[in-house]
Amino acid sequence: MQTTTRREFLSRTSVAAAGLSAMASLAPSALAIEPFARAGKPKLMLSLAAYSFRQYFKDGKDTDAKGDPAKRIYMLQFIDYCAEHDCAAEATSYYFPAQLTDEFLVKLKRHAFLRGVAISGTAVGNTFTHPPGPKRDAEIKSVKEWIDHAAAFGAPHIRVFAGNVQGTSKEEARKLCIEALEGCCDYAGTRGVMLGLENHGGIVSEAADVLEIVRAVKSPWFGLNLDTGNFHTDDPYRDLELCAPYAVNVQFKAEMRRRGAAKVEPADMKRVVKILRDANYQGYMALEYEAAEDPWIAVPRLLKEMSVLVGG
Repeated sequence: MQTTTRREFLSRTSVAAAGLSAMASLAPSALAIEPFARAGKPKLMLSLAAYSFRQYFKDGKDTDAKGDPAKRIYMLQFIDYCAEHDCAAEATSYYFPAQLTDEFLVKLKRHAFLRGVAISGTAVGNTFTHPPGPKRDAEIKSVKEWIDHAAAFGAPHIRVFAGNVQGTSKEEARKLCIEALEGCCDYAGTRGVMLGLENHGGIVSEAADVLEIVRAVKSPWFGLNLDTGNFHTDDPYRDLELCAPYAVNVQFKAEMRRRGAAKVEPADMKRVVKILRDANYQGYMALEYEAAEDPWIAVPRLLKEMSVLVGG
């Protein structure tokens, strides 16, 4: 069989009227492992991750019961906040109702549409390095369920994790992760949802580690969810440069921590944006706020700074 590179594949399907069905039907062995070749100029769009307000969601595992009750929000109110700050919304899965229904998903989609808010994606917590068995099956099942949820409320992208070594070798953990990702990507392709692997510690703590997996997963529905604050290495900005060509979503962190550093340092937002533009990135740059300052104060300021750079 003649091998088709991802560059050739994407250039062909981008102009095909039936591109969606064509991509979903191709066998994984026909797909390649190259950076995305995007025509045109860089295009960055502003989004905000619901995770930024994790302490304040009425639904969610991170809610701080000691916080100000007046600041509590639901997911629909988060959409309103994004509307007020003129950005898209990354609707993190952690803060959806525990008893999630189809009615809520379509209600969320309608509410976002009426407020003029684009849903840039969602994010799930998962571990794909479990050995074969019930735990692994449950993780894969959960991600596939969220693929369905994402399709229902209009999220085009889902952030996924790899995981840690689970009592085996790093090589075996990597193999298990790749197998799970390919299976989930096959399903995601049938629903029109991209999956993005985050550089999130564990077996993907270094740029070389995450790129090895990203290059190995043979699917046009897969790429890198580039978290700008998650490389705790000697030169995080160099790692971002290496990874940016594979990004399908970017989560911007206000702080970075280098290897061996006692303290975090403010992220150089201008430098991060330049790295993305140099890679001809075209997609969302979502603020995912984790710093100590009250998000109700810090997030509006950071969104304004990001808006100037993203639109420049």
